[in-house]
Parts: sequence; C-alpha cells; structure tokens
Amino acid sequence: MNGSNAPVGPDAPGELLPFLGTDEEVVAFFAEVADLDATDPADHELEDGVRLASGARLEQFARAGSGDAFCFVGEGGEERPVVYVSLDGEAGPLALGLPELVRLCLVAPWWRDAPGRTAEELRAVADEYWEDWPDLDQRRDRAARVLGLDPAGLPSEAAVLARLVELSRGPVAEACLVVGYEGDPLDPLFDADPGRP
Repeated sequence: MNGSNAPVGPDAPGELLPFLGTDEEVVAFFAEVADLDATDPADHELEDGVRLASGARLEQFARAGSGDAFCFVGEGGEERPVVYVSLDGEAGPLALGLPELVRLCLVAPWWRDAPGRTAEELRAVADEYWEDWPDLDQRRDRAARVLGLDPAGLPSEAAVLARLVELSRGPVAEACLVVGYEGDPLDPLFDADPGRP
C-alpha cells in the first residue's frame, strides 16, 4: 500500500494518519461512522485562544462534523496523547497515541455519548448505532484490516470506555488540561470524580 516493506498500521509510527485521510475504506468508517474526519488537514484549525494550560503544543489533526477538534498534545508524532476539544466548552484526553484512538473509534464509535450513562443506556446508544449503520461490523472490519488490525483482536467496549474514564483522572488529564480563549479551563469530557457512579 505504501510502496515499501515497512510495516503499515497502528504499530508503525507515523503511518496511520495518512490512511485516516485518504484510504476509501478507512474514511468510510472513520469520517462517516466514527465522526473523525482527517481528510483535509489544511482545514483543521483550533479556535483562537484555545490552548493547553501547560503551554505545550496543541495540534489539531482531525475534526468531527460538529466542528469539534481531535488534537495531538506536545511535540512528536502519532505516539502523542490525543485530546478532544468540543465547541460546547468541554475537553479531555481520549488516548495515549493515535493507535489507541483508532481502537476506541473502531470499537465504540459512539463514545461521545458515554459520559454519565449507565451500562443499559450505553447499550441502547450502541444499539441505535447498529440500527443507523446496519453494515457497521463490515465497515469496521474492512477499516481495521486496512490499518493492519485483526478485528477479532480489538478490545471490548467495556475496556475502551474504562480507559476513557481512566485517562480523565490523574496525571494525563492534568497534562492535557485545555483552556479557552478567556484562560479558564474547559469542562472535562468525562466525570473525573472517582466517587461518582
């Protein structure tokens, strides 16, 4: 696919983002189903004044249909932490690297609906996705294979959602704290209070 013998896929640093923006099967899943559009990087620009509290670099690489941003934190490549910045004034870490984000989107493309929901409510959200996308499994499997992933080896929904909660607490969340143009921290994407159910 890339004209060399180098490995392709989530374990090959620097190789995923081009597929997310150009490969037909991958775009058909990520842009249409998972609402992660990396097809036109030149259009990916954060709202003025939105930045990391730490002063580290915040680089948008994709967007959702709503205009929300997927951003890398700091310097480096696809191994950098990924944060989501919502136009509704929420932000938070989603993954430690693009490979982890890819797995989240493949397994639970409806992850945005996860905050504050019970297991039953999340099952209903997932079921709605399957109703809207009856070929969801086939799209996911085709995209995963293009990216070098075995669909049978993907993590469970419970595992990826637990990981989102884990990242929303502690040092990762602190390092990825996003502030708005007025300098106030944006609200967390997920409830960071471990005492709440």
